[in-house]
Amino acid sequence: MIAPSRLSLRRQLLLWLLLPQLVLWAGGGLLAYRFALSYVEKGIDQSLTQSVRALARQVKPVGSGLLIDFPKAAQDVLEQDPDDRISYMVSSPPGQFLLGNQRLPPPPHPPLVAGDPVFYGSMLDGRPLRIVALDVSYGEASAPQILRVQVGKGLAVQQRIARELVADMLVPLLALGVLLSLLVYGGIRRGLAPLTRLTAQLENRSVNALSPIGMTQAPSEVHALVLAINGLLGEVARSVQQEKRFINDAAHQLRTPLAGLISQVELAQRQTSEAGVAERLSKVRTGAERSAHLVHQLLTLARTETQARREPLDLATLAREVAREWTPRALAAGMDLGYEGEDHLTIQGDALQLREALSNLIDNALRYTPRGSSITLRVSQGSDGAHLAVDDNGPGLNPDDMAHVFQRFWRGSQQPGGCGLGLAIVQEIARRHGGEATVTQLQPQGLRIRLRLV
Repeated sequence: MIAPSRLSLRRQLLLWLLLPQLVLWAGGGLLAYRFALSYVEKGIDQSLTQSVRALARQVKPVGSGLLIDFPKAAQDVLEQDPDDRISYMVSSPPGQFLLGNQRLPPPPHPPLVAGDPVFYGSMLDGRPLRIVALDVSYGEASAPQILRVQVGKGLAVQQRIARELVADMLVPLLALGVLLSLLVYGGIRRGLAPLTRLTAQLENRSVNALSPIGMTQAPSEVHALVLAINGLLGEVARSVQQEKRFINDAAHQLRTPLAGLISQVELAQRQTSEAGVAERLSKVRTGAERSAHLVHQLLTLARTETQARREPLDLATLAREVAREWTPRALAAGMDLGYEGEDHLTIQGDALQLREALSNLIDNALRYTPRGSSITLRVSQGSDGAHLAVDDNGPGLNPDDMAHVFQRFWRGSQQPGGCGLGLAIVQEIARRHGGEATVTQLQPQGLRIRLRLV
């Protein structure tokens, strides 16, 4: 029994389709934010480079000293934004404050190469800064000096711009994601509609309704499922039909011998002589044996209507074994039972069913062939498959009876002991092996029943 899943197929599809979309949306937002910060940082670096070089040009060496030409207007430009003001510092030697509006932290990896700006990040008064440092050489060759110019800019405004940029990107993407989710849900609902219709058809069927399910418009996967269900329904219908036929045949065929047994027992009870009782009991025994044979044949017929379990077997060896098993009975009946044909012939077949078919053919030949006749089992390989035949040189059949040989409960003779199912079983076994059974009148007399096995 298959345990039901906690999630329906529709919910599982929605989960596997929408969850990756949500993850990709969040990952895309994070990457977009990182890219936006990267581009903002590049813009800040360009601005800081221009500012630090402009500030360095305002510091001019004069002899062994410095002339700082930094007018008030230039200072106001640097400090014009109070929310995101630019911090600057001039020191010489590096770290010894000369000029600026803020003491800035030194670069993390000194010394610096003169003339090459170095960028680094730091914290100042609890706010993040992006700082550039530029060292400038001055002084005489005998007494070189280093001037360090540092300019820092806060990142709060740039981070806010990056967040706004990402938000402006993600909001439309979110709207598109919602629209896509609705389309996915509608597509899944439409795609699963054939399964819903199939479920409704199965739920509305009665127990005895085993006709095929009709579904003309359906995806290939659902169509394959419907074909598999129809195949199963067909097998169940055939099984039910076989069961009904078996019950009807058993009820019909057992009614007469059982009624005869009851009447013979009643007559035996009224007999006063031992000879009369013995005669009635003999008839009771004959009727019981016929009933037992009938039940055995009915059960064999029911078994042969199931699928044959075909495995590699040597048909010639099997035929010789069956011939040896029936030889004592043939000798007791005064008949010659032999084998002719291939020494070995391997086929795919059900050994139990083929043994039953051979036993039925030999039993029929022994019952209806006169004493002194000969019966021959033959195994040969033909162009259309393997051939298994039983020949006898008895009286054969009338031409009008040839068409009825394999019908159920048809008997060509009224001799006691038969029930008309032996050859029907043979035909069913041949069909289960992909072939058929045929009957042929032999010359000058006799009968051949041959099974073609594929």
